[in-house]
Amino acid sequence: MSEVLRRPTTLEEFGAVAARFFSKESHERGLAFVPRPSDVFIATYAKAGTTWMQQIVHGLRTKGSMDFGEITEVVPWIELAFDLDIDPEAEQVADPRAFKTHLNWDDVPKGGRHIVIFRDPEAVAVSLFRFMHGWFFENGSIPQDTYLRESFLGDGKGDNYWDNSRSWWQASERDDVLAFIYEDMADDLPAVVEKVAAFIGLDPDQETLEIATEQARFEFMKAHAAQFDDNLLRRKRDVIAGLPADGESNKVATGQSNKEPLSPELKVLFAEAWQSKIAKQTGLADYADLQDSIRVRNRG
Repeated sequence: MSEVLRRPTTLEEFGAVAARFFSKESHERGLAFVPRPSDVFIATYAKAGTTWMQQIVHGLRTKGSMDFGEITEVVPWIELAFDLDIDPEAEQVADPRAFKTHLNWDDVPKGGRHIVIFRDPEAVAVSLFRFMHGWFFENGSIPQDTYLRESFLGDGKGDNYWDNSRSWWQASERDDVLAFIYEDMADDLPAVVEKVAAFIGLDPDQETLEIATEQARFEFMKAHAAQFDDNLLRRKRDVIAGLPADGESNKVATGQSNKEPLSPELKVLFAEAWQSKIAKQTGLADYADLQDSIRVRNRG
């Protein structure tokens, strides 16, 4: 009799499922990938604008082609490509080749170009919780406060927001790194698209710039949400990880993720985490300091 799959209802069960979602072999193959100088890595922490930038880059290189089932098919996740039966060495639908990654600067394959987006840690944490809800754990089973306190802010193994943000900020002055602030991008999306085009070596005509910009707006991506909802990952990995095959995820959001206010106690914990894991090593007193530093660099 086959095992009846069910969605986790505790953080312990969630951790076990998450550990099975990615294979060690796929991760190691991603780390060992040797890029071409023209390759582009969209390198963000989860829920910090990855899909948004995938759409911008793909729109620029294809003049807005939407001929894909899900964005990961055409802009592969490098550390999960093997698990998804995608060959990262293969040619892509257009040049330059582009990849998604959540790796730190220290671990990401070197030799290509890297676009990084920074986002407020509280917003990232809440957005990540909502993204996991209904996919990686049962709706209503794990309170937001519990997830933020014990998972996002906990001393878990592997990558975390703090290490990721610190490592990419320290690399952000490099010529092969282009950095953006998530909260600023929608304010002048055409300028973001133009800057990305120049950085990845494209010289698009005005029509292409306008198409890529319009197709990266919230309204367009929301109307095409099924092409940005990780359905490829769900089809390939859910059952292997032990998840039922009817999970839901929604990656297209406005960025207004703090609808349920964080408690004062949680805000203190976020501030303490910043101080111990970023401020000590960088001198950045808080996220506003990081924002200002990137804005200054981008004006230079």
